[in-house]
Amino acid sequence: MPTDVPQKIRLAVLFGGRSGEHEVSIASATSVLQAIDRRKYEVLPVYLTPEGRWLPEVEPAHVLQPGAQPPTQSPVLLSSDPQQRGLLPLAAQSGAHTVGARPVDVVFPLLHGTYGEDGTVQGLLELADVPYIGAGVLGSAVGMDKGVMKVLFQAAGLPVVPYLVVRRLDWEQRPADVQTHILQTLTLPVFVKPANLGSSVGISKVKQVETLPAALDLACQYDRRLIIEQGMDCRELECSVLGNDEPEVSIVGEIISHREFYDYEAKYREGQSELCIPAAIDDALAAELRQLAALAFRAVDAAGLARVDFFVERQTGTPYVNEINTLPGFTTVSMYPKLWEASGLPYAQLIDRLVQLALERHHDRRRSRTTYEPTLLSTPVKDRA
Repeated sequence: MPTDVPQKIRLAVLFGGRSGEHEVSIASATSVLQAIDRRKYEVLPVYLTPEGRWLPEVEPAHVLQPGAQPPTQSPVLLSSDPQQRGLLPLAAQSGAHTVGARPVDVVFPLLHGTYGEDGTVQGLLELADVPYIGAGVLGSAVGMDKGVMKVLFQAAGLPVVPYLVVRRLDWEQRPADVQTHILQTLTLPVFVKPANLGSSVGISKVKQVETLPAALDLACQYDRRLIIEQGMDCRELECSVLGNDEPEVSIVGEIISHREFYDYEAKYREGQSELCIPAAIDDALAAELRQLAALAFRAVDAAGLARVDFFVERQTGTPYVNEINTLPGFTTVSMYPKLWEASGLPYAQLIDRLVQLALERHHDRRRSRTTYEPTLLSTPVKDRA
């Protein structure tokens, strides 16, 4: 008799996107598509161009090839109609019998940075009622905005370095006041960052007053809100987190940059930094960092995966939570999967676990009612006693 073959999970992998981290996203997707078990998954890669078009069946490795021609596939869109739960040809009319619809079981939004990691795509996926990997709208938005993130960290009692949030409008209209406020509140060196971006794009280390305006101008190119953080002599350590309401935390790793700081070049150019796994720290500090990582994960209502980054001051040994990244780099050499591999969870199995967490969270989300029947209000007053 024939043996029943388990149905493959239809997994759409979104990559690219309208972000300064476009290339990083492509690299992450390349690694995922190379490692994923095709016996378990029917994979649909969807390339989001820098202009925001969704192109199906584009291999990320092709996009990264030098001199590669732009993809010519016809674009698709994700239907916000929960009855569709899939990708539609852009020219198709929505409806119960749309021709050419591609149903999707789970989405892996491997979109680092704006319009992907910040809650925007997550909101669309919620409307479509499609399970997806990673934090929801709230966790994604908060995890992307470093200013709001730090407010929540402080509210949860987590230690953070001194910082200021500056609006682009204020810098452009009152530059002298903004610069004075920064210099009176913080001590050089400081780090100037766009509040909503990752991979160290748009970040500057300011050691002299004269270079502060240029750093603020650069950050303003990427966001309307900036964050200025106190610099310190510190080690940079990281933990990977995996789970939903009961997160697990990996062993601790350390980043050693061979540049002025852990900037874009140090992160993505070979030989510019070292990943030390496990970090050369004592057990007490490792346990403290792992506990802080779980608390940070819960503080922003993260889900699925996250990487939590720490500063540990060299002179005092004091740890500070720097930030949480709700969709960290996912190449085979990225810190997030490498920490889990060192903790006993190989790359391919990590993908499996993330898919299951997405399905579990979606199931839990659907337990919440979206309709309300005010039966009490419709009952005559004389019958309520």
